[in-house]
Amino acid sequence: MRIGVDAGGTFTDFVVLHDDGRMETFKLRSSPREPAKVILEGLGRAGAAEVVHGSTVATNALLERKGARTAFVTTAGFEDLLEIGRQNRAELYNLTPGPRRLLADRDLCFGVRERTYADGTVAVRASIAGLGGKLRQARVKAVAICFLHSYRNPANERAVAKALSEGDWYLCTSHEISPEFREYERGSTTFINAYVGPLMETYLKELSRARRYRIAIMQSNGGFLSAEQAAKHAVRTVLSGPAGGVVGALETARHSGYRRVLGFDMGGTSTDVSLADGAPRESTESMVAGFPIRVPMLDIHTVGAGGGSIARVDAGGLLRVGPESAGADPGPACYGVGTDATVTDAHVVLGRISAAQLLGGAMSIDVERAGAAVDRVARKMKLDRIAAAAGILRVADANMERAIRVVSVERGYDPHDFALVAFGGSGGLHACEIARELGIETVIVPEYAGALSALGMLMADAVRDYAAGVLGRGDIEKQFDVLERRARRESPAAEIERSADLRYRGQSYELNVPWPGAERAFHREHARIYGYATPDREIEVVTIRVRARQRVVKPKLTRGPFRKGRAETRRVWVEGTWRTIPALPRAQVASRRVAGPALILDYGSTTLVPRGWWYRNDRSGNLIISA
Repeated sequence: MRIGVDAGGTFTDFVVLHDDGRMETFKLRSSPREPAKVILEGLGRAGAAEVVHGSTVATNALLERKGARTAFVTTAGFEDLLEIGRQNRAELYNLTPGPRRLLADRDLCFGVRERTYADGTVAVRASIAGLGGKLRQARVKAVAICFLHSYRNPANERAVAKALSEGDWYLCTSHEISPEFREYERGSTTFINAYVGPLMETYLKELSRARRYRIAIMQSNGGFLSAEQAAKHAVRTVLSGPAGGVVGALETARHSGYRRVLGFDMGGTSTDVSLADGAPRESTESMVAGFPIRVPMLDIHTVGAGGGSIARVDAGGLLRVGPESAGADPGPACYGVGTDATVTDAHVVLGRISAAQLLGGAMSIDVERAGAAVDRVARKMKLDRIAAAAGILRVADANMERAIRVVSVERGYDPHDFALVAFGGSGGLHACEIARELGIETVIVPEYAGALSALGMLMADAVRDYAAGVLGRGDIEKQFDVLERRARRESPAAEIERSADLRYRGQSYELNVPWPGAERAFHREHARIYGYATPDREIEVVTIRVRARQRVVKPKLTRGPFRKGRAETRRVWVEGTWRTIPALPRAQVASRRVAGPALILDYGSTTLVPRGWWYRNDRSGNLIISA
């Protein structure tokens, strides 16, 4: 059997795929302090299995700046590399921006006398006299090595790494983590890998105590890799959980005949949005927590708007929702411990989540506590409880709508041309309202919407990425062959995919396109994104990439048996008034179209279908809602 595990901020989701094709899902409350304990508890419900796990260890360590004490070893004279960064202004009109918060302690940045030229010639061999003693004296737990032009010739990095290999620290080099030009991005990526690597290594050792399971870790690129590889390349897991959702959204939509989809994953802590035009969009450089990471990652935009996002009134009297979250501890007020009003509490107040609805009734809801929390916000705004709850949802909708525009309109796509795949515990409650504002006419809510990221991990392939900087080289095909031989050696049964990062000569940014046929594809992509192309202009190949993909058998999605029954009704605040509307389990949703409004209830999620929308259950079990 195979198990997908997504460790979220509020719940940890499990999807179990039995060897006879049956699937089951369940949730456990997350434990931010002991994530492995919750996962092992969930795995204990199953027998021996292969596990694909979306880990938040690297993500949380980076966001909370709680990584290992890390030394940065670089070419002498470049010790300030990570502090100087780029001269880009994140806030263009802020004349007095605050200083950037850095991960690297300046006292832990060490220069080594060495020099490799841009053509790969080693002019000065590395001299590390006394470096090991300095690192031990500094009591570092991890060491990141990044030398100038080591992507072209890593000889000096290898020599220093060999000399330091006997030390009791986590060690990584830039030519193994991100062998690409631009020393700042390469240095940042390598440092982050060292910063989060020891935590990932410890976490995976803790999970490995359960010897009945073979554990793989989801990568940020939409594929998974072995636990051993994840420990060495921890930076590739910083978007581990959301990547599973992107894969799950596209694969489930394909079962219903949709290939152009916008993924809308609204969980307990945040909302992750993505776009797939036949395949998920990728980026070779992303910003996470304000730091550049130069490894292939799915193009995912995250905002602090989830079911647990806290509502507050700011100093100017305006209502704000998020990015602070109640998380799993204490959780929304309606969970019985917290006191702050959240998006989930607003839904409870408006009748959209009932007292015995969550997790099939396994988790009770404190309606009075939710109302009291919303009342505290309402008094500050001089509103009644209902108006305050409705306002909380409108602000949350606006935050998430802007996020979807980032991955669609700002990437050159019209949202009207896509279906919106809504998942996560709260996605279905907001999807139709957001779709209406964006001009989207079709909303898809998968059967396993509450645990789609975990299901997506079972739909992901095993993937390894390889890259080489080739700017100025004339032997590009030879370099492709070098990467491909390495890929076939490490993944003998994998399919090989080639691509390259291209740019017009003089540009400082690149676009990744398939190889061969890269030049024609580059002109098309440049015109689509930037509105123009210049076919007679010289093109440069900056980086070449090889991907080894080992495909897995995907779970088959089928609709469960239709169950006749009398639908309950519920009094719900919808479209500005109280209405009594049907509230029915998904198993009672027919394959023919039915007019809203209605509430559709699942084990881990709820969907609100407003007036003017039609809903049906298709043969793959997806709830199709159309305007």
